[in-house]
Amino acid sequence: MRVKGFTLTEIMIVVALIGLLAAIAIPNWVHARTASQNNACISNLRQIWGATQQWALDNRKGLEASVTPEEVLPYLRNAVVCPAGGPAATFGSSYTLTTVSNLPICRIAPAAHLLVPDTSS
Repeated sequence: MRVKGFTLTEIMIVVALIGLLAAIAIPNWVHARTASQNNACISNLRQIWGATQQWALDNRKGLEASVTPEEVLPYLRNAVVCPAGGPAATFGSSYTLTTVSNLPICRIAPAAHLLVPDTSS
């Protein structure tokens, strides 16, 4: 009488293959997630920049006028936060605004999430 089932060698081969696939897939997933967060944050910075400029035009403010998040938030459709900040992130903990002429800055990853000035004109 013979019991049907898998041998230890077969199970070890399957586990090794799953480990190999995980070793290949996880770094790629982390890289894709980081790139997606960078792109989303830069898009948020562009929206904040546009909202700041619109606020300045509506309120007849000059380039050196200081601006606060409370003044810009009504010009944003959604509350924007840096995706790298996690679920507890807020607009104030994600971004810094100073004056109308200065670009907004990401507080979470200022070196990676950088809005470059437009030099096309």
